[in-house]
Amino acid sequence: MEPQNLTVISEFLLLGLSEDPELQPLIFGLFLSIYMISLSGNLLIILAVSFDRHLHIPMYFFLSNLSLADIGFISTTVPKMLVNIQTQSESITYVGCLTQVSCFYLFGCLDSLVLSVMAYDRVVAICHPLHYTVIMNPRLCGLLILLSFTVSFLFSQLQLLLVSQVTFCTDMKIPNFFCDSPQLFKLACSGASTNSKLSYGIGGIIGAVPASGIILSYIRIVSSVLRVSSSGGRYKAFSTCGSHLSVVCLFYG
Repeated sequence: MEPQNLTVISEFLLLGLSEDPELQPLIFGLFLSIYMISLSGNLLIILAVSFDRHLHIPMYFFLSNLSLADIGFISTTVPKMLVNIQTQSESITYVGCLTQVSCFYLFGCLDSLVLSVMAYDRVVAICHPLHYTVIMNPRLCGLLILLSFTVSFLFSQLQLLLVSQVTFCTDMKIPNFFCDSPQLFKLACSGASTNSKLSYGIGGIIGAVPASGIILSYIRIVSSVLRVSSSGGRYKAFSTCGSHLSVVCLFYG
């Protein structure tokens, strides 16, 4: 690539979901509604768990942290898209774009890890019910969340480092409504090949480990529940996993 084709990047252009002016009000209303419903729903969960002492148990502690991660995850991308539609602008600063990349992977990874922690919590509750309160003590719960956040933070900073090291050309149009590392690597003039492979490789590991943990947890749960003699006992055991399974399917689906 010739030197004159390189430039100092100050902003990117987010093309959004559609460039059709007639669809912009529809997209704005749809995403604003989804954002407000998600925000209010997760805030209600956090407030309910915080103020109701009956909910001060590991399952709801993890659920409140999952809601917090969900708020951060959706707030990373949607508000900027809504502002761009309202102001009829497509620009996002270079710093703002890299911030989106960092926060997107931070909260996305945190979501996945908290879901795997919740799966472990269900394993202990169903397979070791008599020792549940001893195993899932407040200290362990806090350490699991702290570990999840630490891994997520390191992963997000690594993704940020890989993106910030590439050199960009003059075409700064991102065919999406938020900044993501694969899209940015496609716009790079140099340094993208190795960094892109590292990004996908590390991302694959970070995504596969929690997913594998959830699958193995439910294999253990199913094998344990099938050994229960009464149908009522099996139903009660499976019912405690219903909400978690729904969230897992929604997240990975």
